[in-house]
Amino acid sequence: MKLKVQSSRFKVQIKKLLLLSVFLLFAIHYSPFTDIAFASEKWKGVDESVVEKFAKEYGREARDPLINTDQGDLLLFVFLLAGAVGGFAAGYYWHVLITTKGSRNITKDSNLSASKDK
Repeated sequence: MKLKVQSSRFKVQIKKLLLLSVFLLFAIHYSPFTDIAFASEKWKGVDESVVEKFAKEYGREARDPLINTDQGDLLLFVFLLAGAVGGFAAGYYWHVLITTKGSRNITKDSNLSASKDK
């Protein structure tokens, strides 16, 4: 009987969660703030309005970057590579990161410890 009560509570909580998520989706979709997401069409960014203006005044025109990450999936590959290196490092030092508190080897030095004779 206790299992039935717990499973029915679980079902009720799942239904509440689904109802809340549907409500949030509609609220976000029909929100008046959704126009802010498309503000790039209306307003220029700082790069275009300020930096390019001063660059043109001083004779420095915009040029292509040395490594253009906007082409294809190069930027995704760079993030993949960084994630692989970070994952390897975290996996290699997993035991040190999780179980130990670093490499603290605190030993009592007999010369520095207070003697009980005094």
